[in-house]
Amino acid sequence: MVYGDSYLSCDYGAVQSAFEKSGKCALMTVFRNEGRWDRSNVRFEGGRVMACDKQNPMSQMRHIDYGLGVFHAAAFALVPSGEFYDLTTLYQDLLLQDQLAAYEIAERFYEIGSLAGLEETRRYLRRVAPDPVDVAP
Repeated sequence: MVYGDSYLSCDYGAVQSAFEKSGKCALMTVFRNEGRWDRSNVRFEGGRVMACDKQNPMSQMRHIDYGLGVFHAAAFALVPSGEFYDLTTLYQDLLLQDQLAAYEIAERFYEIGSLAGLEETRRYLRRVAPDPVDVAP
């Protein structure tokens, strides 16, 4: 699962491999954000998510949910049918059941849900792949 408003430059194969090795129902990718590109919402210590909450972040939260998650179908058995159910709630429920693995990403994410974010992403893409990527102004 990838957030629709993000461009993620990471090693997707490494994420998948970490998920398969974890034996968990789900894996959340995290990035050490320190509140730079958005409000940090994950407490990540020792390779594990200790807490995640977008609505009520704690001062100990230095990481952010990167926007890439991997799930077995069984993870969605927790989702009530016909009701609104936020992804953060699913992550929290999986965490409580010790079914949430984590993988820390070193490359930052790019927000593409705004004109300013799109322009920043265009500048990044021009730097890393100026020829093969059509990034019209």
